[in-house]
Amino acid sequence: MHSFRRFCLLIAFAAFAVVLTGLLKSDASLWQPAAVAMAVTAAIGIGALNALKNYQYTAWIITAVVAGMIYPTAFLHWGEFDLRNKWLILVVVQLVMFGMGIQMSMRDFKGLASSGKGVMIGLLCQFSVMPLMGYLLTRVFHFETEIAAGIILIGSCSSGLASNVMVYIARANLILSVTITAMATLIAPFMTPLLMKLLAGTLIEIKFINMMMEIIKIVIVPIGAALIHDHLKRATSRDWRRAKLIALVATIWLLLMPFGLWTTLEEIFSVEAMASLELLNFFGGAFLVGLCYHLCTLKFPKLDQLMPYLSMFGIVYFTTVTTAAGRDNLLKVGFILFLASVIHNVAGYFFGYLLSRVFGLDKRSSRTVALEVGLQNGGMASGLAGSMGKLGTVGLAAAVFSPWMNISGSILANYWRKRALQEEIKGEKIDVDQIREENIAEEKIEDDEKLRKAKT
Repeated sequence: MHSFRRFCLLIAFAAFAVVLTGLLKSDASLWQPAAVAMAVTAAIGIGALNALKNYQYTAWIITAVVAGMIYPTAFLHWGEFDLRNKWLILVVVQLVMFGMGIQMSMRDFKGLASSGKGVMIGLLCQFSVMPLMGYLLTRVFHFETEIAAGIILIGSCSSGLASNVMVYIARANLILSVTITAMATLIAPFMTPLLMKLLAGTLIEIKFINMMMEIIKIVIVPIGAALIHDHLKRATSRDWRRAKLIALVATIWLLLMPFGLWTTLEEIFSVEAMASLELLNFFGGAFLVGLCYHLCTLKFPKLDQLMPYLSMFGIVYFTTVTTAAGRDNLLKVGFILFLASVIHNVAGYFFGYLLSRVFGLDKRSSRTVALEVGLQNGGMASGLAGSMGKLGTVGLAAAVFSPWMNISGSILANYWRKRALQEEIKGEKIDVDQIREENIAEEKIEDDEKLRKAKT
């Protein structure tokens, strides 16, 4: 595999030469396919370089952007099928969130008892710094209304599981990170629509209840399915009997829906009640998915290890589609939008760390909060944009913000890792010096005692 990656690097260099030749000759038929080939082979090839192998995921996101920009029509329709279809985007985003949820556990929520202060500070920063900074950027750069709403949207989302990875790399407070991510995910269905209504309500139409329902479908339902799988890992025989009963009821209920039950219920209940019933159907499906997935892992134990790759594929998919759909807008404001994303991201790190220190958190916990605030859930933002039918405008900010935050997060996490190691070594040195001083003091006391006895 290592040899194949090195070979891909050679292909990438050759493709780069072709790109330059094509640009000099103004021959699009030459440089465009070469650019895509270069991006793909480079994304594979950098795995052979120790200094860059942690950036492979980001390289694939960049590849998605390159492909979407150069061949937009290829990623908008396949024949008569629209790749921006609302239900397809929903399923893909749910797959992404399920893959992320596999990395979570019911135990993650228990960290609230041991790190309550840090969690409260983290949540306060999460749902204040990024939304307000996003709003400020829209006032400074004067984007079109829907693109501006997308900047506020990415700032109003919860943190993603990428923050947990970065916190782990940075040797910061992982328990605090996981707990903040879990709690932010739980309150996002209320906080994100509220912030969007307050800050972006004049830019696009925000239907609070509808957005809340969409977030539950996009985030809570698939993560709930993943947590069912986690619960069944330690389930007793009594738990399994309950699970089978719930699965039976859910299966019968869902099978009856397309055979007239849904139509009958529509005649009885109001529109609001039917929306709640729709959510019930989603949760019933989530339970069945979680149960079936768990049974699959019993036969294929390595399935959990494959799910993050499916999540990555999903993110690459809607990044490509978003880029293709918003290509014309990106050509107009791409650089300014990238600049705004950099400022937005860096402001999250800076104010997350600064406010945490002001509120009295230690360095490790402050670094954790900084990464939680600066790294947002791009999948959630893209899913919401897709549900609005505005993937090519509202979804653009998430498509630009996501690859950059992975690059900046990796750089910052590795820098803090070095600092943490230095601090740990320094701390150990201090402990050694203290022990040496204590030993010298004890020896002096013993010598004084011997001298006193000799004189006596």
